[in-house]
Amino acid sequence: MRADLFLAHTALSRRAALGLAGAASLGVAGLGRVSPAAATGPGEAAGGAGYDDVMFDVALAEGGGWAPSRYGPTDQRGTFNEVTAATTAAALRLLADGRPVRTYNLGELMTNGFPAYATTPPRVYEQRLTVLGYEPPAGFTEGGGILQGTEPLGENRVSIHEERFPEGYTYQIVTQLDGLNHIGVGPTFYNGFQGPDIATPSGTSRLGNEHMGPIATRGVLLDVLGLKLDEGASEALSRSADGDPVLRDDYRITIADLEAAAARGGIRDIRPGDVVLLRTGWNKIARSEPERYLAREPGIYLAEARYLADRRPAIIGSDSWALEVLGNPVVQAVFPVHQELLVKNGIRIGEGIITDELAADGVHEFVYLTTPQYAAGATAGNAPPAALGQPGAGRGRG
Repeated sequence: MRADLFLAHTALSRRAALGLAGAASLGVAGLGRVSPAAATGPGEAAGGAGYDDVMFDVALAEGGGWAPSRYGPTDQRGTFNEVTAATTAAALRLLADGRPVRTYNLGELMTNGFPAYATTPPRVYEQRLTVLGYEPPAGFTEGGGILQGTEPLGENRVSIHEERFPEGYTYQIVTQLDGLNHIGVGPTFYNGFQGPDIATPSGTSRLGNEHMGPIATRGVLLDVLGLKLDEGASEALSRSADGDPVLRDDYRITIADLEAAAARGGIRDIRPGDVVLLRTGWNKIARSEPERYLAREPGIYLAEARYLADRRPAIIGSDSWALEVLGNPVVQAVFPVHQELLVKNGIRIGEGIITDELAADGVHEFVYLTTPQYAAGATAGNAPPAALGQPGAGRGRG
């Protein structure tokens, strides 16, 4: 990682981090209290009993101490194993009362130049149109369009449009679902798989997208932005250039926030195999303020990751580009939440999952559907997920 990116995403001081945490009541009905197996030190004030931000033992993790996983030494699916036929059936029963059901697109619209985390070669989405069979408009090829020929094919005069992408396209862009081969601790990835053993020129031989499969399961929306608007918590809020409310650029979502957002939405628990989605509003600045979008973001940190991980959800996602808080003094390392969730717990991370319409309709519990690209060895899928929900079934406002 480049030094400037590292410095931008690491902490200023532990003292400042602790100052961000407000006192939290942990008695909120909701989220299924379990034993915090990941705890390794004193709890943060905002963290919940037993959950903390103490950095995990990096040497232990890199040496394979997190393996084997609870699902066995050869497992490649992580908490997707929690999504069973019974889990799916239970989720579908959410819609069994006969009320109208709306299908929600949870994906961000893919447009050329969408801001993406800087890498070399860069992550880019720059779609180009190819034309065959007619003369395209003036400036088409100068603007990057590709003319394959002006004559239609055959007696029936077939003309064709196709899209092409330049080198650098990746599934790790816009709305995406991180695979278990995406992030490691040194050469060690989920379940102890070693990078040198699984890396090939076209992808990884283990943990790739082909082991995800489509899932349909219960989804829950924790609308932290809506919560803070209801509370009038100005210190937690900011605005986009267009005037839309968003969480503050470096706002650390606490366990107290998660529990309050659950209570606000009538969510009584989080169950194994669920998909947990956080709403921050950060998607509202992606096009209008791309530099701000990438520089920092609101999100969870280690204590919250451990708290959620103990409930064994299939996915934890957000409408931001990296899920975890960036730019906040609490941050002591580079993307440690990704390591905690992906490598240790086998929990996939969803990024750029847009929940504004769910929030506007008061839908906090729904059926979550995703069919990631069936691409061997790929590290993510960016096919947009969907939700089946019943408007007006939930509580609160978006």
